[in-house]
Amino acid sequence: MIITLKNGSREFENGMNALDIAGQLSQDLKKQAICARVNGEIQELVKPINEDCTLEILTFEDDEAKKVLRHTASHVLAQAVKKLRPEAKLAIGPAIDNGFYYDFDVDEPFTPDFLAAVEKEMKNIIKKNDRLERFELPRQEAIAFMEEKGEPYKVELIQDLPEDAVISFYRQGDFTDLCAGPHLPSTGKVKAYKLTSIAGAYWRGSEKNKMLQRIYGTAFTSKDELDAYLARIEEAKKRDHRRLGRELDLFDIRDEGPGFPFFYPKGMILRNLLEDYWRQIHRVAGYEEIKTPIMLNRSLWERSGHWDHYQENMYTTKIDEQDFAIKPMNCPGGILVYQRRPWSYRDLPIRSGELGLVHRHELSGALHGLMRVRCFTQDDAHIFMTPEQIKDEIKGVYSLIDGVYKTFGFPYSVELSTRPENSIGTDEMWELATNGLQGALDELGVKYTVNEGDGAFYGPKIDFHLEDSLGRTWQCGTIQLDMNLPERFDLTYTGADGEKHRPVMIHRVLLGSIERFIGILTEHFAGAYPLWLAPVQVKVLTITDRADEAAKAVREKLEKLGIRTEVDLRNEKIGFKVREAVMMKIPYMLVLGDKEVEEGTVNVRTRKGEVIGTMKLEEAIAMFLKEIETKEIK
Repeated sequence: MIITLKNGSREFENGMNALDIAGQLSQDLKKQAICARVNGEIQELVKPINEDCTLEILTFEDDEAKKVLRHTASHVLAQAVKKLRPEAKLAIGPAIDNGFYYDFDVDEPFTPDFLAAVEKEMKNIIKKNDRLERFELPRQEAIAFMEEKGEPYKVELIQDLPEDAVISFYRQGDFTDLCAGPHLPSTGKVKAYKLTSIAGAYWRGSEKNKMLQRIYGTAFTSKDELDAYLARIEEAKKRDHRRLGRELDLFDIRDEGPGFPFFYPKGMILRNLLEDYWRQIHRVAGYEEIKTPIMLNRSLWERSGHWDHYQENMYTTKIDEQDFAIKPMNCPGGILVYQRRPWSYRDLPIRSGELGLVHRHELSGALHGLMRVRCFTQDDAHIFMTPEQIKDEIKGVYSLIDGVYKTFGFPYSVELSTRPENSIGTDEMWELATNGLQGALDELGVKYTVNEGDGAFYGPKIDFHLEDSLGRTWQCGTIQLDMNLPERFDLTYTGADGEKHRPVMIHRVLLGSIERFIGILTEHFAGAYPLWLAPVQVKVLTITDRADEAAKAVREKLEKLGIRTEVDLRNEKIGFKVREAVMMKIPYMLVLGDKEVEEGTVNVRTRKGEVIGTMKLEEAIAMFLKEIETKEIK
């Protein structure tokens, strides 16, 4: 048979598997191989190949290979739990980003000590190096097989599969699990693993179902990789925005309002600085700011499609016997603003931006600090334009997003998502919209990946994935072309021919949501925000009470120049005062003692422990103002 590889085609004996082929290519490749991609589909290394095909041998560098390794690790975890707690009922155990989990139904909750015992048992299973053997059963036999093993959740999963579905199982030693695969050839290939936490999880994610016990873990091909990952996790814990929000007195989520953030005075300074920056760059880019109501009636949401397709995520009420909904999105309100008057092609494009507060009902288990909340402010903008203006408007939005991410020091990647199967609109409109997005990216010289078929049902989109200081990626900015809402709301403009035409609509956000972006910024900078964003920029510290009046005068001068300043006049040692200011992540400290008061100078220190030294106050002010103006990141 002829196998087409990355570097050309070669002939191999019929019936060979990918692992054998890898061995003929390179023993090192065979050692690193995890799975194979055959004619575009992921399959196990030991599955025989009986026809001509394209073949890629995948190592841990490939995301699909990571999933295969970690999925196998989840089966090892399940086998270990069943060994230690035979009464445990198996639910599901998939690979996820950076790891895996498995859900169990048990009478007694798992404990950290139990996790240690499970890890030890996993080591024994891996040492045995049992092969993972796939087999299939007819539907009724599969149900009977799982019923005999006392696995009700597996029975339910089988019953919910389509009638013609292939029902497959994987056996490793004395353990068998319902699974579609693929997997590693044997348990011994799980080289480095760690169980990381225990959590509760509703069966199938529904609050109506039973709460299960979930064990999270991760797996890598080497201990060094695992150790590096665990070190990043520990660093991430130190940077957890929920902890820092409380410690730095910025924001918090209280038990009285799950998913509804509280912003304290210093947090409001940070928030307002972000919003002021947002308004400034939008004025320059030709946007007009609008504000739409937080609550609108049912007929609007029916027309937009939200009432039928998104109602379970909406908060509703009645006013004067009419149904109303608190807005989960700003778009319909923005459309009503466009409808306020007739437009000509000469008026277009119309660019309107809104910092709009929206509410969405999220399951309590999905809530996570500022990252996943029930109310948040979207930095939305909507652009209404002619089809001919698509490319230029996309280029303008891209440049705006690029400038924002550079300001905060975020590298990012770009993804273009194209027409999905359940789309609306004509072929002509989709071609025009997709070519507009792609053409704009090409003209800008942007590197991007194409995500085929992952666009919104109403139009293609560009997503921006920014990378933080820990290498984590966050999807924040997006540019979406919409051919649905202009049609639903019968939006028009008068063209050069005097006829009515349908505008094209762009939905776009830069930050995503103010709350989530603050969470991301807090973890990215570990609470040590750049000087221009720091709620307190300078703290004046006195060595003796003889410097108190001079310290107050320094603060007054700094505040008049717009530099946010605090003074510490407490009768404490200067080392204690400095340490406390450093813990509060204040960028600069000005120390004043008898010598500084006499000479009219200040001793400048930074939160990083750097002692810049003595300088005239005017010199220090000039340094601060320059760093603030340039938004420098140190």
